[in-house]
Amino acid sequence: SIYEMFGNECCLSTGEVIKVIGFKINKLIASICENNEVSQFSAKMELPLNFPGLYKVVADKTPYLSIEEITRKVSIGPTRFGHPCFYSPEDIKLANLTIKHGEQITFNSVEEVNGTLTVNCGVVRNNQSHSFTLPLSQEGKFYECEDDQIYTLKEIAEWKIPKCRNRIVKLSNTLHMWDSSNPLPENFDGCLILTPVYEVQAVMKFRKDIVHILSDLDVEVKDITDCYDVSSFLQPLSLEDVFERTSKEFPMVAEIMEGPSGSRKPYNLFNTGKEIIIYKKYQATRVLASEIRSDSPKRHFLIPISYKGKFKRRPREFPTAYDLQIARSEKEQLHVVATKAFDSPHKELFSVSVGDQFLVQQCQTSEVLYEGRKKVVDVLACEQILSDTYKKVLLPMYMEGGFVEVVHDKTQYQLSEICKEFRLPFNVKVSVRDLSVEEDVLAAVPGLQFEEEITDSYLLISSTSSPVVSWEFPVYRLNMSVHLLSKDVQMVVPPPTKTTVEEISEEQYYMLRRYENQTLLPPPRPPKKPT
Repeated sequence: SIYEMFGNECCLSTGEVIKVIGFKINKLIASICENNEVSQFSAKMELPLNFPGLYKVVADKTPYLSIEEITRKVSIGPTRFGHPCFYSPEDIKLANLTIKHGEQITFNSVEEVNGTLTVNCGVVRNNQSHSFTLPLSQEGKFYECEDDQIYTLKEIAEWKIPKCRNRIVKLSNTLHMWDSSNPLPENFDGCLILTPVYEVQAVMKFRKDIVHILSDLDVEVKDITDCYDVSSFLQPLSLEDVFERTSKEFPMVAEIMEGPSGSRKPYNLFNTGKEIIIYKKYQATRVLASEIRSDSPKRHFLIPISYKGKFKRRPREFPTAYDLQIARSEKEQLHVVATKAFDSPHKELFSVSVGDQFLVQQCQTSEVLYEGRKKVVDVLACEQILSDTYKKVLLPMYMEGGFVEVVHDKTQYQLSEICKEFRLPFNVKVSVRDLSVEEDVLAAVPGLQFEEEITDSYLLISSTSSPVVSWEFPVYRLNMSVHLLSKDVQMVVPPPTKTTVEEISEEQYYMLRRYENQTLLPPPRPPKKPT
């Protein structure tokens, strides 16, 4: 039997031994959904996993009948996607804890305890987490909890479609302008039923790459697992698999089985078959930045702190007086120009005209008359800049206006200095490009907003054939498979590390913002008008 997949012809001869290493969703068949059923007017659409958009998962109404069924059909793993949540309509009595009906149970991992497989679970009560285990033999009805997160189609395919089930999703954000090539109707914001089409991932005895076989390939196979030495096959590892190894296992030598896609450096230097040294795993800081432009799509970047270019400040924009208070710093006085008029409903507070200039002072309270009664409101004390003097004024904190910063600072800053001295978000443009790289992608961008510092997971990798420089490989944004070689590492100390500015997609940007912001408390809302 001969088939072709991704441009590679593969012959499955009679008697060929194949080791199946996994199943993967290759694509999705989508139908428009109404009331949890396929619409009678909907045609089936084939969606690739990189189809743009962000989606919310609709909780499956069909219950699971045991913990064992959940572990068999639902992805549970160490990554941030692998912690599904369920609830039971009845109380579950354990030795030292009773799980109440309807209480959200988070499934964290599966492990063996005294020869019995169990699931490590947790519930949160009064902001305190309580951990416990459930045996796979535990029976009952378990329903999926509602999930308020947003996901790309690729994430849903990898983590959120249980085996032998379909998945209903609701479009949350299209991310791209609609055009005629889009199979979805224009302005569509409804639900889709996704039916997965699988492929089998396998390794063969005399091939060093991973073979992809569509699940509908017409070929007969026989299970010989119990009578064959499976250790004679190569064991592919993803970058996530490598990252999960203990730190003392590094450095290690590996051969690339599937290289990263794309033509960007350094990934184009690491092709299938190349031997590499993986020196260590670690967390590194990046600054998440977006191009400043009024129209979309904007470009997004992850910039290493070691970036050697320099930046000059660009004016920030502030939609409310409250935003001025947040941006205020002890280091320098904030000077702004009003871009929108505001008529104060109270004579005690200032009415703003377009073009008025202010030096922002501090937040305080003030008494105002409101419907004949005195009320205390939060205000922002400022100095209005007049032609030859300054006038003290009070702006209501709830004021919705518009202000643009007047930048007097002409200093050229390193990225590390900006992160240390200023509060993000912060607007800049490149004034001196990074001369240590051939092409500085940031230099051509007219303006950048540094949004936040994030921490991400990386592997430090170099080529064994020319280990003169090592590169940082992002663990969760790079599809790459390797198998480990039983070779000694000649260079235990890695060569100089070369960091690069990474341009990321709109979907990856939303994912990074989402996960970073999960760990932060939301900012307080601006004060409302007195009532």
